[in-house]
Formats: sequence, C-alpha cells, structure tokens
Amino acid sequence: MIHFLLLMGAGFLAGAMNAVAGGGSFVTLPALVLAGLPSVSANASSAVALFPASLASTWAYRRDLSGIGSVSLRALLPVSLAGGTLGALLLLATPSERFDEILPWLLLLALLTFAFGQRMGTALRRRIAIGPAMLLIVQFLLAVYGGYFGGAVGIMMMAAWSLLSTADVQAMNPAKTVLVAAANAVAVLCFIAAREVWWKETLAMLIAAAVGGYAGARIARRLDPRRIRQGVILLTAAMTLAFFLRAA
Repeated sequence: MIHFLLLMGAGFLAGAMNAVAGGGSFVTLPALVLAGLPSVSANASSAVALFPASLASTWAYRRDLSGIGSVSLRALLPVSLAGGTLGALLLLATPSERFDEILPWLLLLALLTFAFGQRMGTALRRRIAIGPAMLLIVQFLLAVYGGYFGGAVGIMMMAAWSLLSTADVQAMNPAKTVLVAAANAVAVLCFIAAREVWWKETLAMLIAAAVGGYAGARIARRLDPRRIRQGVILLTAAMTLAFFLRAA
C-alpha cells in the first residue's frame, strides 16, 4: 500500500510537471525503481504511464501541426517512428545491471538539456546551420534516444530544429509534441510486447498522472513560469544526484 501511495503521488506530481514545464519522467522513473522494479522495467513502465498525456497533448495541437522549415512533418514522422523503435529495442537488449550504470549519466544529460537546452540551441544557431538531410539524421538519432530513455528529448529536438528553422519555440511546439508522442508510441508497443511493463504499478501512476496533468494546467496560470522551471530543475538535480550515489 505504501508503494502504491508513493507511485500515485509521483504520478500526480509528474503529470503536473509535464503540464507546466516538463520533466515528469524524473519523478516517475525514480519512484518505480524505489518501489522495487528493475531499472529497465521501471523505464518502460514510466513511458507507458506518461504516454496517454502525450496523446492528449497531440490531440490538442492537431490543428496547428506543420513541418520544420523546408522539412515536412510527413518526412519527420517515419524517421521518428523508426528511431523510437530502435531505441526501445536497444533498451530491451540492455541488461538491468548495465542500465543501472548508464542511468545516472542519462539523467545528467537530460537535466543539463532541460536547464540549458534552449539557450544552447540559440547560441549554436549563430554559428551552425544544417540542411534538411542532416536534420532528418539528427531527428532519427534523437528519436532513438527518445525510445531508449527520453528525458528532455523534446527540448533536444527543438534545439536541433533551431539550427535549420527561424521559427520560434511556440511555433515548433506542436511538431515537437506529435513527434515525441510518435517515438513514444512505438516504444510503448515494444515494451508491452516484451512484457516489461508492471501493470499494477503503471496503472496507478497513469491515473494519478492524468489527474495531476489537469491540476497542473489550472495551477500554472497563477504561478510565475520562471519559478516553476527553477523548482523543476532543483528537483531533477536532486534525483540525478541520488542515482549517482546509488550507483557508487
């Protein structure tokens, strides 16, 4: 019962975080590991628990979808699906003991991207420009990462896209949402087929995340976005440090 209360609380918090600023997987994954799931199963179950929320966001953006610069969404979508599938298969092929060693570094990469990704994208844009073919290659690699782990992958995508397109973050957000959801969708199907999802824990977290997402969307209107982002960064930094200490 204590584990299920922990998972529901983590799911609620993750749903609220994703509705406000992102970073929900920084809460769901550690909570599932703390509840006793092997790390690979915890990562798979976390992806399934948060997937319905990404579907809801995709539906909300359905009328605003467009490509990135000269690269159409029709070209980006199959690349994202292929990358997400490969990433999920790589995760399933990774022993939990090895993933335990990799996980703190993945969390650190996601934390740094979450904290500095947008500014890095702007800074790189002044020095680097990429063409449509290179963007598709980068998109495939990011989708592989998304299927394998996925932390802050949406921010990584928009940072990469900014090297090609002059569109602002708000204009890129619908495409980011649908492509992250696409990579997650095929990954989730792979995890379910491989029976890596712990359904009791996942469903408890999934329901709580849906409630948290609704609550977070309402609360966000009354709070300073910068304060929210700072709070999320502090929380994710604490989780990252905890996993480094756990691996030591």
